[in-house]
Amino acid sequence: MSNRTLTRMDLSEAVFREVGLSRNESAQLVESILGHMSDALVAGEQVKISSFGTFSVREKTARVGRNPKTGEEVPISPRRVLTFRPSHLMKDRVADGNKR
Repeated sequence: MSNRTLTRMDLSEAVFREVGLSRNESAQLVESILGHMSDALVAGEQVKISSFGTFSVREKTARVGRNPKTGEEVPISPRRVLTFRPSHLMKDRVADGNKR
């Protein structure tokens, strides 16, 4: 399994090769898409990408945690967390990739 990471640059390069936009236009397109996704998530909306998955924001309530080293109780404040749920097609594709 490789430790390679897909970056914004990789995405814009793929758009450049596949779509034929200039490198600048490709980078702007990728930034625009990521910006729209981020704005929607900040507003509390879900982002569904067909055959890929769903990004959503979950509201977590305050709770009491515990320091594993000392056993001391520590309050954990309420917060919003980003979650991703892959589609069944994505799960299957990843599972099939593991069989190689």
